[in-house]
Amino acid sequence: MRPAVYKTAIIPVPDTHPEQRRQRGLLDDTLVIWGGEFGRTNYSQGKLTKDNYGRDHHPRCFTVWLAGGGIKKGFTFGETDEFSYNITRDPVHVHDLQATIMYLLGLDHEKLTFKFQGRRYRLTDVAGKVVKPILT
Repeated sequence: MRPAVYKTAIIPVPDTHPEQRRQRGLLDDTLVIWGGEFGRTNYSQGKLTKDNYGRDHHPRCFTVWLAGGGIKKGFTFGETDEFSYNITRDPVHVHDLQATIMYLLGLDHEKLTFKFQGRRYRLTDVAGKVVKPILT
């Protein structure tokens, strides 16, 4: 069985033949998003010991995996240096990611606002641009 992602749950589903997946269009209308809260460096600062061997947290570079629902297949967008420390190509701000997800869900991130303390706010703040190169 292979895992399938539904909202925030992982649900095991029976594996299907590739031809069945094509016929059913399993990812045509489903957007799958997989990510973490921060990135990880490929090294650890300080002395490595038996109890301290983990990698450091990284606030600038992290991975989010998107599939289906209007996302191009089989490519990587963005790049870090060889230490996974600095962004070297195609950075995507969290507001851009949110704007892109909302676009794929049929929402205009600039019109999705809420009023708080007399001011209109939006999830993407005053920034956020749809990342068009990743769209089909």
